[in-house]
Amino acid sequence: MQKLSLTQLDEFFDRISKEQALYLPIDVKKGQADFIKWHEGLTMSNALNTMRSAKDFFFPQTENLVDFKVEGKNIEIIDSRSETEDFVLFGVRACDVRSFLILDKVFLSEPVDTYYKSRREHGTIISVSCNSPSETCFCHTFGIDAADPEGDIACWIAEGDLFLNARTEKGTALLNKLKNILTECDDTKVKEQQAKTKSVLDKLPLKNLTTDDFKGDEMMEIFNSPEWGKLSESCLACGTCTFVCPTCQCYDIKDFDTGHGIKRFRCWDSCMYSDFTKMAHGNPRTSQLERFRQRFMHKLVYFPSNNNGEFGCVGCGRCIAKCPVSMNVVKVMRQLGGNKNE
Repeated sequence: MQKLSLTQLDEFFDRISKEQALYLPIDVKKGQADFIKWHEGLTMSNALNTMRSAKDFFFPQTENLVDFKVEGKNIEIIDSRSETEDFVLFGVRACDVRSFLILDKVFLSEPVDTYYKSRREHGTIISVSCNSPSETCFCHTFGIDAADPEGDIACWIAEGDLFLNARTEKGTALLNKLKNILTECDDTKVKEQQAKTKSVLDKLPLKNLTTDDFKGDEMMEIFNSPEWGKLSESCLACGTCTFVCPTCQCYDIKDFDTGHGIKRFRCWDSCMYSDFTKMAHGNPRTSQLERFRQRFMHKLVYFPSNNNGEFGCVGCGRCIAKCPVSMNVVKVMRQLGGNKNE
């Protein structure tokens, strides 16, 4: 365990930024933060979480995949990728760090998505534990400890100091480059702060939310529940929940004629949209009920059934905060699980 005075935080950021590109939560609007590339003069946000997750760094909202040049019957295929720079993400919360592991199961399974893989290999994650979890937080429901985040380096802020603990070879290598501004210490203050955070977690309104009612052997019973009709009635199909979600991985691939060639790109898509999964014969999900059900069945039933029980949600609470009609995964879990009044 090592520590750094918070008065040295800018020096810490400066040292990292001279080695690699550094991104951290910065206030972009009052009370709202996003990951921004750090430079001298920027101050880290005190917001609990960013508006959008750090998923963009590994699975960007839009990216070029390949270019084509067509001359008569000749087609030239051009790999438009440039080498990904090494970068550090500082201030990632426990929920978002876990989301990367969920995305890994999708993009690093065979066939491996080499675009995603390259970014993951070049990125170093420095997580920071939550001192004051919000009423919209429910990461504990999915086995995530907000007081003990995963990552290449885990950090805690307590009594004017930043405490750091390397968890991977990548994290150890980075801290070794910074050791002359760090001090060795024990974990007494960290354990005290963890206890304070857990006391806050025990008081949150969603502390009793569980996944007990979502088991793979009950898939068809959940799928055929009449509750889907009531739940989906208020959904606007705006897709906000899917775009702020750190684990949503759906995308579309399109070709664009620039007039000088063809660019093939991919962009995020949403299972809540009416043309999602549309094929030559039509769309297999023609109603909003079916599309709404697909989203939450995937998070709560399909994904864990195919990934050793790991759910496709990390309890970050963004869908609770951002949905314009207050419809979210928590309401779905309670309604389908019979915990309407919990």
